[in-house]
Amino acid sequence: MKKKIIYQLLIVYLLSGLPFTILAQQQHRLSDAHATKEAKALYAYINGMFGKKTLSGQMFSGWGFDEINYIYKITGKYPTIKGFDFIQSSLNDSVVKGAIQWWKDGGIPTIMWHWGAPGIGEGYPNSKKEIDITKCFQKGTVEYDSFRTELKTKADLLERLQKANVPVLWRPFHELNGNWFWWGKQGPDNFKHLWITMYDYFVKDRKLNNLIWVLCFTGEPDSAWYPGNQYVDIAGADTYGKGDSSMPEMYKAVKAITGNRVPIAYHECGVPTDPDKCFKDGVMWSWWMEWHTNYIRNVDTVYLKHLYNNDLIITRDEVPDIMKVYGKK
Repeated sequence: MKKKIIYQLLIVYLLSGLPFTILAQQQHRLSDAHATKEAKALYAYINGMFGKKTLSGQMFSGWGFDEINYIYKITGKYPTIKGFDFIQSSLNDSVVKGAIQWWKDGGIPTIMWHWGAPGIGEGYPNSKKEIDITKCFQKGTVEYDSFRTELKTKADLLERLQKANVPVLWRPFHELNGNWFWWGKQGPDNFKHLWITMYDYFVKDRKLNNLIWVLCFTGEPDSAWYPGNQYVDIAGADTYGKGDSSMPEMYKAVKAITGNRVPIAYHECGVPTDPDKCFKDGVMWSWWMEWHTNYIRNVDTVYLKHLYNNDLIITRDEVPDIMKVYGKK
């Protein structure tokens, strides 16, 4: 089996025409010079797998239907990455506890945030409302007060994870260059101001050193929206309605912006990419994350078994003890 995988990787390399560093990724440093040992170890593992295998991921809704157990019942496997969302304040405590438990269970937690527009309110519908983003930086405005309060509230939650020695793939402002969420409605400069402000507050002011900063474009990545290498650890994109395609053009578009500096992820999807097609096309995403509720229920169960039992896909049981293997490097 190992010889087969090595042979496959060699073929991917030869077909892709890419430098072998894509397949044997260098251990890049995190943007945060003071990253915790857990964040460094997790990043080393992700870098080590990038170009070789793809980590499976599943978004968890947290409201009735358990996507994780659904996958296990069908495939006998758990996803490596479990997605959480700071979408509703009443659920945020369970998000923190869930992320801690997932890490203890040998998985990798990622957290996103459907941030309701500052000054309007929380929740998904409000994340799509438009505000004057410049007011988030003007003291004395409702937007400024709400923006700062929300940053502090989320920092407090992430601090609990740091105290529990849990690293987080932190994915704020997702689909940043779309025009549907408030942070993407008023151009790249306003977005980059938001991203850098959050980064500086979390990392420099609050000393949240357990975060791996994940930047998520839409299906049409645009370099004008890139905040800079010093603020990004992983980049990628997402799109829906593309079936099991390897999405080579989307992958190449992200790589054209980031080069070989960071792993590239398929952050959200309606149907995960077929690993065999990815292998054939020379497109090895760092991970994919299937969306929750009806999206995962609509994935053909035969295909789901194919994914979770494929040699090129990493499931939770295949993840090593990250701290033991990578924590001392």
